[in-house]
Amino acid sequence: MPVQIAPSILASDFANLQSEVEMLNRSEADYIHVDIMDGVFVPNISFGLPVTEAIHRHARKPLDVHLMIVNPDLYLEAFRAVGAEIITVHYEACTHLHRTIDAIKKLGAKAGVALNPHTSVDLLGDVLTDLDLVCLMSVNPGFGGQKFIENTYAKVTKLKKLIEAKNSKAIIEIDGGVNLQNAPLLVEAGAGILVAGSFVFNSPDPLATVSALKKM
Repeated sequence: MPVQIAPSILASDFANLQSEVEMLNRSEADYIHVDIMDGVFVPNISFGLPVTEAIHRHARKPLDVHLMIVNPDLYLEAFRAVGAEIITVHYEACTHLHRTIDAIKKLGAKAGVALNPHTSVDLLGDVLTDLDLVCLMSVNPGFGGQKFIENTYAKVTKLKKLIEAKNSKAIIEIDGGVNLQNAPLLVEAGAGILVAGSFVFNSPDPLATVSALKKM
């Protein structure tokens, strides 16, 4: 399966959000990655439901919504209502993770679970067959433009083996510090979706950058 690209709208020009979304519509991107930060689970605040709804209004790509928030269960239905087609919650934020995954699926969305850099992939063993996506954070969540954590390669390899052992259909997504140097290595290790924010939006030609990532 060819690698899928999910540019993170967090790195876009918010003063020209509609045009940024329309640019992604013209690109070879597969998803628009939407980072929701609450200033509690992560040390930053991004945006919430009204902005997500505005993105969805102009988007022609599915919204991949990443909830970096405490108590995500309280907001699953609301984010589904404003257009989330993938809803990813953090393992570290969910006391009853299986219940949360089940709730996402009952809303008709694809269910993802994200792991912070310090969290072992082994902790997902009992829910892997219920997941559509596992998002491995390759930076510490909360801010764009961070340096890629090199241990991510080994983590992807380990997770891929676990997914195969469990006969799961979950796709591995990588979020943080993705560029043209590490993307081929991540895909070789087993990644199926690459999230790229600053690398896409700060490039001289975002359309060409997305196209180059798609060729990994």
